[in-house]
Amino acid sequence: MNFELFISGRINGSNENRFSKPLIRVAIAGIALGLAVMIVAVAIVTGFQQQIRNKVIGFGAHIQIARFDSNNSFEFSPVERNQPFVNTLQKTNGISHIQAFGTKAGIIKTKDQIQGMVLKGVDKDFDWSFFKDKLVEGKVFRVGDTVANDSVIISRSLANLLILKTGENMRMYFIVDNKARGRKFVISGIYDTGLEEFDLMYIYGDIRTIQKLNGWNPNQVSGFEVFIKDFKQLDQMAAVVNDATGFDLKTRTIRELYPQMFDWLELQDMNVIIILVLMVLVAAITMISTLLILILERTQMIGTLKALGASDRSVQRIFLYQAAFILTRGLIWGNITGVVLCLIQQQWGIIKLPTASYFVSVVPINLNILHLFFLNAGTLIICVMMLVLPSYIVSRVSPIKAIRFN
Repeated sequence: MNFELFISGRINGSNENRFSKPLIRVAIAGIALGLAVMIVAVAIVTGFQQQIRNKVIGFGAHIQIARFDSNNSFEFSPVERNQPFVNTLQKTNGISHIQAFGTKAGIIKTKDQIQGMVLKGVDKDFDWSFFKDKLVEGKVFRVGDTVANDSVIISRSLANLLILKTGENMRMYFIVDNKARGRKFVISGIYDTGLEEFDLMYIYGDIRTIQKLNGWNPNQVSGFEVFIKDFKQLDQMAAVVNDATGFDLKTRTIRELYPQMFDWLELQDMNVIIILVLMVLVAAITMISTLLILILERTQMIGTLKALGASDRSVQRIFLYQAAFILTRGLIWGNITGVVLCLIQQQWGIIKLPTASYFVSVVPINLNILHLFFLNAGTLIICVMMLVLPSYIVSRVSPIKAIRFN
């Protein structure tokens, strides 16, 4: 039998009439509260990053393939659609989907409003899953085989700005050969992603409209969008795609296309780190204070154990075990509290957010088993390590003085 563990267990079971009992409860509550705050903070920040990242990817895919001479003005040099690398990449492990796209900048004009926009042309291979839960009115249009569909979907931000509704006609003007050319479109649906910067920029229509405006043949497109299965492998998959494409094509990741958005998302990590450090320090200081009080309260017991032959290290282990018991209880209650709060928010979305400021309508939650494991393990290890130093006070206790201590 482990002597130190046995004594520690008896101490924990005999705190009914001792001064340390309420202090132990406060310590457990403090650790539980700190861990719960850490769990909620990590779940919210990672959930926020995940949602915003997925929305940006929904507009631009993980990887974009276009010509080297294409600039950032949404005017692309044409690329032949029948590229040999398309079939190769579709069979590559880690790539989920490849689709062609076309873009053309223009201006929407109503009776009393004008607004600059980008018409993004899509074909039959376009993946509409991103808009499945973003469509608030109407429906997505169907791309035909030969005839261009004049239907488009626009954002709710744009619809509110220009007072447009589904089923209405909308006229858009484009610059072609230094001349303004107008096109009439029918609004088939209205979407809302919450990213106003993108919502006010993109209208989705038939790629054949862009081909006609640019004078391209039916086999020419602006480029290709590649979706991958795991965002963590973005750089690795970008290298694979780059190796597969020709020398006259360039590969850009979504990070390179919108660096300011991803730099902003990465800044959120600093907030989490500050919260984690503060909460772990609070938990550690609470445990150090509790351990010192427990040692002071058990001075006579320490002297008796030393008089009976127990070594300083054995007595030290007794109090470390007791601190570990308190820590474990705090961690259990902290996990229960934090996970329950996250599940409630995830299920019912109780806490709302202004979309214009935060790009999401409710506080997002991302519960991850690995995050929970590392938070628990990190808190336990750091607190126990910080408790080793104050536990050395045991070696300073004299058996004779301790037994006489009252």
